[in-house]
Amino acid sequence: MKILILTNKLPYPPKDGGSIATLNMLTGLRAADNQVTCLALNTRKHSFPIEDIPSEIGETIRFIGVDCNTSIRPLRMLLNLLFTRQPYIAERFISHPFKAALSELLRQESFDVIQLEGPYLGHYTDLIRKSSKSALSLRTHNVEHLIWKKKAVRETSLLKRWYLKNMASRLDRFEMKVVHQSDCLVPISSTDETYFKNRGYTQPVLTVPTGLSIDDYPMSPIPDEPTLFFIGALDWLPNQEGLEWFMDTVFDLVLEGVPELSFHVAGRNAPKQFETKLRHQKIVYHGEVNDARSFMQKYRVMVVPLLTGSGIRIKILEGMALGRPVVTTSTGIEGIPVENIGSVEVSDDPYEFANHIVNLLNPMKDTTRLVSASRALIIENFDTFRLSTRLSQFFKTEV
Repeated sequence: MKILILTNKLPYPPKDGGSIATLNMLTGLRAADNQVTCLALNTRKHSFPIEDIPSEIGETIRFIGVDCNTSIRPLRMLLNLLFTRQPYIAERFISHPFKAALSELLRQESFDVIQLEGPYLGHYTDLIRKSSKSALSLRTHNVEHLIWKKKAVRETSLLKRWYLKNMASRLDRFEMKVVHQSDCLVPISSTDETYFKNRGYTQPVLTVPTGLSIDDYPMSPIPDEPTLFFIGALDWLPNQEGLEWFMDTVFDLVLEGVPELSFHVAGRNAPKQFETKLRHQKIVYHGEVNDARSFMQKYRVMVVPLLTGSGIRIKILEGMALGRPVVTTSTGIEGIPVENIGSVEVSDDPYEFANHIVNLLNPMKDTTRLVSASRALIIENFDTFRLSTRLSQFFKTEV
């Protein structure tokens, strides 16, 4: 099949969950014997030269990038609030050059399937319907408006809370419109699949979690030293919020049990105010790291204290594949079947969360069998090639 994937940022380099999920799907679909083209908004924030994509990827998948600036602009935000009903978070991805590039591509070629990587590409569905007879697939990495609703609930500033609730309401309408315009839905988690079906979606659905190429994640011995680590984009609000909760309510409890502990935090684009929160004698802030896997292999226990969000936490999958024990929340573990996997502990209670960490930091605890079970779970449920083969078959038979 010929498949066109539209993305709101270039998925290379794969430095965050969204880009990893998209790139792994692209490579998986290509490995499943499809012709794959990726048309991407090459945003100023995530700009990367197409010609610098490694040949082993760029020579098998066609990448087309359209330069654009999706930065938040206060004046445009205000005008959006006053004079439109569009969610500003989505309006930022309207690009006339991208629309022109898509129109020209559809004039020159036909595709069996065109897939939007998230609802923010929904601005282009009318053009696709007008210019193409392709089946339209929507891949949902999260239920976007729920993230904003949960953020609004937790916001203490009345003005910010009002704005976030307004944004969430607008985004709800926009996101569900895009969902219902699609011929099929490819959510990343079964939780999201259930949500969209409960909202009235009746077209074909296949849950396809983010996949990993397991050979890229070699297991290494777990260090005995009492170390924790967190890795994730620090310009993403749920990560900031979760880390704040962890530092405010959990971290001191862990230190009481393991005073020699050190906590290592890695992530790009942390706001200055947030960097200040990370100044602690037991916390080492590494900023953005060049090699996420090497970073994760240096430390003993991974923490993923997410309070909001949906989809699947790719960093948890990576940590499990590398053989690292994980402590997370019920939100963090959504979509990952970890029942009876003792190397992954789940709690939303600060005291229980801290106790799980202290237990896993104990050098006398034998984690070898536990982490082997985690890795086996990843191989069984999250192998990129298996997942992409399933998706290809779904496109052929259901769409």
